[in-house]
Amino acid sequence: MDVIPPLKMTSQRRADWELDFYSRPILEPDGKKRWELLITSSEDFDNKKPFRWEKKCPASEVNSLWLAKALQEAIEAAKIEGWGSPLRIRCWRSSMKTMIKRAATELGLEVIPSRRTYTLIEWLSQREKDVYPNEEGYMTGPIAPPASRIRNQPLPLPETVRGDAWSLASLSVELLREAEDWPIEFRGLLPIQKSIDDNYSIPGLRLFSKTRALALAGWLSSLEPVKLVVESNQLVLEAGQDDRWLVSDLKGQIAEEASRSFNTSREKTSGLQFISVQTTPDEKQFSGFWMLKDLPD
Repeated sequence: MDVIPPLKMTSQRRADWELDFYSRPILEPDGKKRWELLITSSEDFDNKKPFRWEKKCPASEVNSLWLAKALQEAIEAAKIEGWGSPLRIRCWRSSMKTMIKRAATELGLEVIPSRRTYTLIEWLSQREKDVYPNEEGYMTGPIAPPASRIRNQPLPLPETVRGDAWSLASLSVELLREAEDWPIEFRGLLPIQKSIDDNYSIPGLRLFSKTRALALAGWLSSLEPVKLVVESNQLVLEAGQDDRWLVSDLKGQIAEEASRSFNTSREKTSGLQFISVQTTPDEKQFSGFWMLKDLPD
């Protein structure tokens, strides 16, 4: 009697998805602007090729029904490539938030309004440089001006995210490359390009709380931290879709040094930054650790 070996179950990779559904600077033959859906999985430390999917949408069908069908198509396409359904979907355009949420809800998918969509933004920037200009109907100049984001005034950081103390700090790229192996409760790690020098220093913010570090990290995670900036001698955390939180006022020299560090990182390391949460400065375990990127708006 032949023994039939059991079937090997292959586990599908799962990741967050980053989504942009918006018009592009291209006029179609009917005289209407092209609409396009772009989806990419968030890149992580595995450095494997992300799942990417794109689909054009007729301007007359820009609605949640079309988007829901397209999302289902994307999920099926992802399965063929060995991906499971997205863990959650991040979208960064405020004007499209309602439509995207409505479409995703039909499929039981969670949507997070967030600018923590670094992979998507870099992909879109590449398309705006190398793809769209080569398309027939491409618009330039005043016909298609770049959208400018309205910056909200920073609000004081919520008490739930304030620790006992904080400090500005820096970590080498070489050390950050090992972050995947660190003991971290709440994490948001990013791949680091191999071309970036290991000796470069990455600026960041350390938060400390002896009694509620884990709770603080959980709250900070829900804010969707995006990047740190220095404005008018103030340290500001940009987060979510358009949230801006005042971390602290800075003295003149400290503000200048912090601003210089962020600018250098933007030039040398694609804007890499970090935020960590620990119980004390000497604690080896992280209640939370996030890599951030200061990318152009």
